Amino acid sequence: MKFCKPKPKSILSLDIGTKRIGLAYCDPLCITSNILPAVKRFKNNQEIKIIRNYINEFNLTGFIVGIPLDDEGQMTTQAIDCKNYGQFLSNELKLPFSYVNEHSSTWESSERFGIKKDKSGWIDSFSAKIILEQWIEEGPELEEIAGKRQIKY
Repeated sequence: MKFCKPKPKSILSLDIGTKRIGLAYCDPLCITSNILPAVKRFKNNQEIKIIRNYINEFNLTGFIVGIPLDDEGQMTTQAIDCKNYGQFLSNELKLPFSYVNEHSSTWESSERFGIKKDKSGWIDSFSAKIILEQWIEEGPELEEIAGKRQIKY
């Protein structure tokens, strides 16, 4: 049996896509994880209000962002976008966060939860749940990354 390393309580997990952001969160002891409805991404970042509401409602103290690295573990264009969005969100929410390699999380959630051709966003939130479970098992610890230079294309 693995135990959760000491971490900030109740973490939000984000699976960031170009159209939607899948969301999941864990309890303060990192024992159970739950999905939340995916949120649509807006050009003016209106989704931050929804994310902030979840953070307040569930008393979340940090977040993790899935980074889709390629098969060799290298950054992809989408990974750079996710990394920049995580830094932006940390600055906006004033919360610590960390990155997790989410390579194949959408495929895994499709297989594990039997979701195919989903346009509702549930597959994104189930992917966020998988990312969260991976983080609980492997880490890394959350960091204050706010203000660090963003990666450019």
